[in-house]
Amino acid sequence: MSRRRVRDAEGDMLGGTLDMLILQSLRLNPAHGFTIARLIQQRSDAALLVEDGSLYPGLHRLEERGWIISSWGMSENNRRARFYRLTPKGRRSLVRETTRWERLVRAIGRVMRPAEEA
Repeated sequence: MSRRRVRDAEGDMLGGTLDMLILQSLRLNPAHGFTIARLIQQRSDAALLVEDGSLYPGLHRLEERGWIISSWGMSENNRRARFYRLTPKGRRSLVRETTRWERLVRAIGRVMRPAEEA
């Protein structure tokens, strides 16, 4: 089975998708980068693989926008790691991005439906 690699806005996925996936991964709990990547991979049934070269620039971009904040802590392996947490601004952005994504999926579904079903 081939796996889709998530890249930045110019990469494989539609612009903003990686940001939305990161925000969704942080919706319930703070997490460090490895955990975020693993959550996306697990929740997509291994269809999406987020590489470090896309993940960390995405995390920095979201932090610059004020959608997430970070702090140092200890990982489950007793290693020092930077943990990211969703901010209220990030939660609002996640709602907007989720709504936008759902509209886009519905629109693509309408286009993909055979003409005789439309």
